[in-house]
Amino acid sequence: MKPARTRSTATAAAAVLAALSLATACNREGADSAASAGGKPAIGIDLPRSDSDFWNSYAQYLNQDIASGGIHTLPLSNSQNDVTKLVANVQVFQNTGAKAVVMAPQDTGAVASTLDTLSAAKIPVVSVDTRPDRGDVYMVVRADNRAYGTKACEFLGRQLNGVGKVAELQGALDSINGRDRSEAFAACMKTKFPKIKVFELPTDWKGDVASAKLQSLLAQHPDLNGIYMQAGGVFLQPTLSLLEQKGLLRPAGEKGHISIISNDGIPQEFDAIRKGHIDATVSQPADLYAKYALYYAKAATEGKTFQPGATDHGSTIVKIPNGLEDQLPAPLVTKENVEDKTLWGNNVG
Repeated sequence: MKPARTRSTATAAAAVLAALSLATACNREGADSAASAGGKPAIGIDLPRSDSDFWNSYAQYLNQDIASGGIHTLPLSNSQNDVTKLVANVQVFQNTGAKAVVMAPQDTGAVASTLDTLSAAKIPVVSVDTRPDRGDVYMVVRADNRAYGTKACEFLGRQLNGVGKVAELQGALDSINGRDRSEAFAACMKTKFPKIKVFELPTDWKGDVASAKLQSLLAQHPDLNGIYMQAGGVFLQPTLSLLEQKGLLRPAGEKGHISIISNDGIPQEFDAIRKGHIDATVSQPADLYAKYALYYAKAATEGKTFQPGATDHGSTIVKIPNGLEDQLPAPLVTKENVEDKTLWGNNVG
């Protein structure tokens, strides 16, 4: 059954879309001008949020790639993790002549009507990091999120020698990413490490919620010895602050250390690995997300098509029910390879 929040946000999104569709479109002459500046088709880009170090890094890479030339974009918008804002922002793109749209919908169930509207207008969509549950997409630029959960499980299982208690700070379960990571982590733990007790803590990708739930769990289980954070960009700082406050932030190798693995690959996670505060992260490629979001959006405006299979940039395109997905590499980072200069987290200005 779809969560109540998904139904309510979907209804809200539909209402906003209906209201906006009643407004007159922007002056078509201005729209045509915006859409063909310098002879290049315009691309509308919506950033999903600004409260995450990961997404702020993605925005930085996008701006760098846009500034390097070769592509024309409309003014970037930010939907702030609000599907109604995403709907409104996309309507603006459509009214001002966008020939392709890049988005990263955080609620992957509630965006279907927006995708249907864009499809009817023959405006292709590139979805970054998240795969919409329904609605046509030209390309999803993403990594294999089920692999994130499996890698986290296997790493923690080895760290704890197959026995212990682990807190899982889950993302939003109305997001394909939250579901993929959670389902894969649970399946792996059940199969490979049945003696590890997992406490699933849904957080809706909110750091304060994660901190509050972890604090309650620690009160009941002070012998917790592992944590899986599904999003370091929002969970790292509040988690480490809480552990420090409780005297539980002990370096790796020291007695009482809580083994922690994260997802994202932000510089702050790398610093935490160096200090021994956390043990590992899965590097979600913010730089490649930006690069290939623009690459596929530009290709879409040029009428190019792609097929499933290996790419020339170390990834694999797979067929999904509503389009194609380019699954970019996302390596495990530990103290053994944290200084690798090819990792984007070591190259953020």
